[in-house]
Amino acid sequence: MAALPDADILCVDLVRIFKVQAANGAGVEVQALQGLNLRIDPGELVAVVGASGSGKSTLLSILSSLDQPTAGVAWVAGHDLLTMKEKERVAFRRRSVGFVWQQTSRNLLPYLSASENVAAALAITGEAKGAAARRTRVTELLDLLEVSHCADRRPPEMSGGEQQRVAIAVGIANRPRVLLADEPTGELDDTTSAHVLEAMRSVNRELGVTTLIVTHDPAVSEHVARTVQIRDGRTSTEVLRSTRLDEHGAEQHVAEEYAVLDRVGRLQLPDDFVAALDLRERVRLALEPDHVGVWPGQQARPEASVFPDEPPTEEPS
Repeated sequence: MAALPDADILCVDLVRIFKVQAANGAGVEVQALQGLNLRIDPGELVAVVGASGSGKSTLLSILSSLDQPTAGVAWVAGHDLLTMKEKERVAFRRRSVGFVWQQTSRNLLPYLSASENVAAALAITGEAKGAAARRTRVTELLDLLEVSHCADRRPPEMSGGEQQRVAIAVGIANRPRVLLADEPTGELDDTTSAHVLEAMRSVNRELGVTTLIVTHDPAVSEHVARTVQIRDGRTSTEVLRSTRLDEHGAEQHVAEEYAVLDRVGRLQLPDDFVAALDLRERVRLALEPDHVGVWPGQQARPEASVFPDEPPTEEPS
């Protein structure tokens, strides 16, 4: 038996192809993921950012076991998503992962209070046996998310930010190894979004749950240590944030951007790099002792000089 990966989320050469019907009735294949690679270690808080159509929603559907990849490797919380049977899939959703969706209607039952929503999740997953243990667990979670004042309120009686923080409490009620969040701030204003993201950071820090946030909003990256950019169905760049001390002992917040190199040596340059140098079609490379240089390529030669060894055409005599 192969050893389990030590990552909480591991995708290797992940491919997802959809077959759709064109207007003329012909079948067309759409490749949503094109050999995507991603590794998230235990306890990490990571944001996956991408524009509409980049493949991020397809990735999350696969990681949550709501969809299956066409090819590649996908492991989450010790489960092989390609070989999982239905019984294991149900157990995986109940105990190994938690979910926070953009739409409140997917997170909370509108006719239950905040306490009752969390208690319902505990009852379904079998966590916290007995009524007293469930009440204690509900109180702990609402306190952690700073929404204990909403304990007796139903979702329509809460603000958008309060609803999402209760949704996080529901998502972590089963003590999951991995928390998956799909656009958790998509329907919130900037200030409320920041509060919700800080709540997710607090959960990650206090409980150590590995957290993946999938979003189109680049501002989310300011609240996480690592941001993965997806473009055209592949991971293209990563931004790593850290805090360092300068020579005077003052804290400096540093963000470093990296291009992701796949197993065959391909990488995607960031869009702003390409635009700044007007890189098109081909680029000129140079291998230096400690780096690779990239310059705009020369314009294609005139058509007449494409075949320099071709003898000139003689005029008829």
